[in-house]
Amino acid sequence: MEAAVELDIGALISQYGFPIIAAVGLGYFIYYIWQWVTEEVDPVVHESHMTLIALIDRIRMLDNDLIRLNAKLDMVIQQQKDKKVAEDD
Repeated sequence: MEAAVELDIGALISQYGFPIIAAVGLGYFIYYIWQWVTEEVDPVVHESHMTLIALIDRIRMLDNDLIRLNAKLDMVIQQQKDKKVAEDD
């Protein structure tokens, strides 16, 4: 003798009312979305955050290299100008 439990939405609505059933359904929906976000989205966001930090560090390093190269280039150009002025005198 097995007791078969059927999920009859109409009977549940007539017994408890639509607002209660809707609130339970919405509660399950919120629970499902929360689980999905914590299990699927959060790890991806964390990994992307670490990748972003690494890329920002690389950009800063390249910017520092570019500043050094510009300083060296300015120095070489100034030396060439000074040499040219010295030769003209």
